[in-house]
Amino acid sequence: MTQSDLIRFFATIDVQDIALVGGKNASLGELYRHLTSEGVRIPNGFAVTTEAYRRHLAAAGGVPAVRALFEGLDPRDVGDLARRAAAARRLLTDTPLAPALRAAILEGYKVLRKEYGEDVSLAVRSSATAEDLPTASFAGQHDSYLAIRGEQALLDACRRCFASLFNDRAVHYRLEQGLGPADAALSVGVMKMVRSDQAASGVMFSLDTESGFRDVVFITGSYGLGETVVQGAVVPDEFYVFKPTFEAGRRAVLRRSLGAKTVKMVYAGDGPQTTTRTVPVPDEDRARFCLRDEDVLTLADMAIKVERHYSRRAGQPRPMDMEWALDGEDGALYLVQARPETVVSRVAGNVLEEYRLRGRGKVLASGRAIGARIGSGQVRVIADTGHLAEFRDGEVLVAEDTTPDWEPVMARAGAIVTRHGGRTCHAAIVARELGVPAVVGVDAGFETLATGNLVTVSCAEGEVGRIYEGAIPFDIVRTDLSTLARPATRILINIGNPAVAFDTSRIPNDGVGLARMEFIINESIGIHPMAIAHPERIDDPEVARELARRTRGYESPSHFFIERLSEGIATIAAAFYPKPVIVRLSDFKSNEYAALIGGRTFEPAEANPMLGFRGAARYLHPAYADGFALECAAVRRVCADMGLSNVRIMVPFCRRVEEGRAIVARLAELGLRRGEHGLALYLMCEIPNNVLSIDAFARDFDGFSIGTNDLTQLTLGVDRDSAIVASSYDERDPGVKAMIRLAVEGCQRNRCYSGLCGQAPSDYPEIAEFLVELGIDSMSLNPDAVLAVTRQVLEIERRLGRAPRPASESGAHGPE
Repeated sequence: MTQSDLIRFFATIDVQDIALVGGKNASLGELYRHLTSEGVRIPNGFAVTTEAYRRHLAAAGGVPAVRALFEGLDPRDVGDLARRAAAARRLLTDTPLAPALRAAILEGYKVLRKEYGEDVSLAVRSSATAEDLPTASFAGQHDSYLAIRGEQALLDACRRCFASLFNDRAVHYRLEQGLGPADAALSVGVMKMVRSDQAASGVMFSLDTESGFRDVVFITGSYGLGETVVQGAVVPDEFYVFKPTFEAGRRAVLRRSLGAKTVKMVYAGDGPQTTTRTVPVPDEDRARFCLRDEDVLTLADMAIKVERHYSRRAGQPRPMDMEWALDGEDGALYLVQARPETVVSRVAGNVLEEYRLRGRGKVLASGRAIGARIGSGQVRVIADTGHLAEFRDGEVLVAEDTTPDWEPVMARAGAIVTRHGGRTCHAAIVARELGVPAVVGVDAGFETLATGNLVTVSCAEGEVGRIYEGAIPFDIVRTDLSTLARPATRILINIGNPAVAFDTSRIPNDGVGLARMEFIINESIGIHPMAIAHPERIDDPEVARELARRTRGYESPSHFFIERLSEGIATIAAAFYPKPVIVRLSDFKSNEYAALIGGRTFEPAEANPMLGFRGAARYLHPAYADGFALECAAVRRVCADMGLSNVRIMVPFCRRVEEGRAIVARLAELGLRRGEHGLALYLMCEIPNNVLSIDAFARDFDGFSIGTNDLTQLTLGVDRDSAIVASSYDERDPGVKAMIRLAVEGCQRNRCYSGLCGQAPSDYPEIAEFLVELGIDSMSLNPDAVLAVTRQVLEIERRLGRAPRPASESGAHGPE
């Protein structure tokens, strides 16, 4: 047998060599051979081949010995599986490596020491023939050893990797995939160890792992070695980069989230058994992101290149799952693993599945939702692997975190809850693959989850997963989108929460008719814009401390506000790109603004805020001028710097034509000039004077979106916040409908965009029918009403003799 039969360097292998070097090593070779020239940095190394493994297994008794050990195994018997798997591992660890194999491995080690220096430390990683495939991922099933130095330590680590083919979780997973216990072989990768213990590491995907949205790179990271992220020991930082604008030259982080990053894993010494330890992260490091923006963008560039390469080879789109590491010694970013993403990318894109709770209950705890499903059952708290045998089918598994040893039990769970972890931790990855709802990163309320309690775990309410007390009924609604035509009337969506934008964009739509800026300010910032602009005016020490705490780590409070608001708007715009996204400038009332941190310093006390200091008049007033400038700076960053040219601006509650003209001029002063870079300005048509003076308003605005909530209030003289006169509030009133008719006809007369973004068509089918008959360009609906109203509109248009648009055509009608 030649040395090339026993070891192969990465430069000599690629994805066609899976049978020889396993999935992980084949992918590393593919990257090293084909992408290093494009700037994708891979640590050099070599693979100990599967042929070497088979010869080692033969020396230990061969396949017959392994099959005999597992004869008659019931995979559900966790204890019996563990005993048999341990015996199989002993066969391999008790057998010494053959002299020829030892010599080949040590010769490879010599080559790496020559390239990286005598003191180079190594990562020794298992690479099975049945892992990292396009249709299945065996990630984490087998062992890896880090910071290996010295010949004997390297040889011991290789032998232990061979034995890890029979780890409990690996055997169970193969059986679940229809493979026999001995139906796989294992290669070992030996490569330069990236010193991420001195910097950071993490996981990234070339799509969004929750929604399957494919136009982003999703990156997670934390300090130290990557095991803390994968195992779920930390809540990592998260970053998104939007691929279409990135590739067009607009290099910007789309969205980011600061993780707790409470601990990090660092080296504790050399050898295969005691190589790492976990230490606390200092508070000042926890308060900042583990990556600079330029690092995030470098990783995104690598991810796009890797996905493009693998997709080209496969002849079809191939989203990728990658591991990265930042070397604290040379400051370089490396990819240390890449494999096809195997869960959300395989979900049928033409079927929309929605889980809906029929009611609500007491919320016991909450965390990060994984998936969008709901499950219920009795809680089973498992403290460690020694108690896994206590678990019963269908129970809700509750644990601090999980590792691959837990997978046989996780497959039988009705839902999973962990105290630690982010969206790329072990529990999250396995839950997605199994289709089990999971909530990770649960802190407050975790202790209330006691064994035997009946709970409902809901991941169907957006980014936040909730654990409710008791069994709450829920429905599962499946819609075949391939059969749903597009009506001639454009159907847009109302949205405020960026966290649900990617998922919401799967609903058939023609864009966003109302993106609520105030929702982003309230949820992502929580501070009054004027308090951001003028923190020196805050005289309450407690408020000043909270403002300083929230903006810590940023160059200034203004930078904090602009970044957070722009990333929220940009996330919505990216989710629906290139369809139009109409962003309404903030429309808080004075009492709502006052509820923000620092708000009481800047807001007047008004008897009727609904008719007071709001909308265009607020933007033009000196008391809010600097706050409005911050809003506009955020929108300008989205359009100009981030390249999201599908954003339109909508001005709410503009009372008079002169006021409208003044706000258009003020927007231009702040860098948002109508017509520049395709920017369109719309007016919220919600005051009777907007309707009566629509010909004059149309000289300054490109279109109008009818807001039925305020238009009904002001037409009927009804305070919509007053319960005592609520019975008089009705959008179906003939007077309100007359105003709507005049508005649509005014838009048609002036050849400008007409839309409606109020609640009325969602609640009342007859209003939807009325709008279609008027020939309105679009109506914007809450997400839960889109499918039903779309079907209704199609039927109305059929009766009117209007042909539907092709299913592939979408996009809101608007000025070209």
